[in-house]
Amino acid sequence: MNSKDFERKLNGYIEFIENRLDKLLEVKYPSEIYESIRYSVFAGGKRLRPVLLLASCEMFGGNLEDAADFACAVEMIHTYSLIHDDLPAMDNDDFRRGKLTCHKKFGEDLAVLAGDALLNKAYEVMVHSVILRKNAKLVKAMEYIAECSGMDGMVGGQVVDVLSEGKKINSDTLLYIHKNKTAALITAPLKAGGIIGGCLEKEINLLEKVGYNIGVAFQIKDDILDVTSTADVLGKPILSDEKNKKTTYVTMYGIEKAQCDIESFSNEALDIISCFGEKSDFLYEYIKNLITRVK
Repeated sequence: MNSKDFERKLNGYIEFIENRLDKLLEVKYPSEIYESIRYSVFAGGKRLRPVLLLASCEMFGGNLEDAADFACAVEMIHTYSLIHDDLPAMDNDDFRRGKLTCHKKFGEDLAVLAGDALLNKAYEVMVHSVILRKNAKLVKAMEYIAECSGMDGMVGGQVVDVLSEGKKINSDTLLYIHKNKTAALITAPLKAGGIIGGCLEKEINLLEKVGYNIGVAFQIKDDILDVTSTADVLGKPILSDEKNKKTTYVTMYGIEKAQCDIESFSNEALDIISCFGEKSDFLYEYIKNLITRVK
């Protein structure tokens, strides 16, 4: 896939997602909760997870309309996790994507409620889609998203991350955090999108491996950027891991090995995704772009 076709496809996915999110999060009473939610959802995220879900669905011949609400739900879950992650009780960050964090803009009380509301809204839109389409595949897709977002996924990883602050941890614990806190919610949209698109069980297993490798590489890249980038480029404070006394891939292994391992994990993901042939061209290019991202 050439660069123009890739950009056209990517921008098409993002525009599709933005329009759907705008409709799903239309302001109602009480307006304050919707304004705080929209502030965070439309703060300029990459839409990585919904793009992965839509691309995975289309790779198996699925319909984007069937996948749309699930793609938005994953983004809502991701955004709620960021709102809560920034809270004073967690990372206590003042900026996210170059803007004040939700609790700094609207207050800690409304930020907690905004995160709660987004999580609930995510399941509301998925359940609505299941009822509307009466399709068992959508139930399975929702199950994957729920599992990867909860105690055996993102929340579990976040718990271990919080409990590990200020402590010396081993490589297994660090990998557990990366696998669950970050990779789980990258694996979920790939698997959910594949299910909605009609993939086979053996193909779900391949998508899970792809998601794991992308997710771990993505988190290692974040660890590197936290010490090598600037706040202006990242849109959030640098050295936040050091501030919170967290062990990262960089502090455990050094930048040189971290960079090598990004390439190793990413190349494994590329090798697996290429097994799907030409229909995987977009995802192949998308993964390559994640390796060289600067924020």
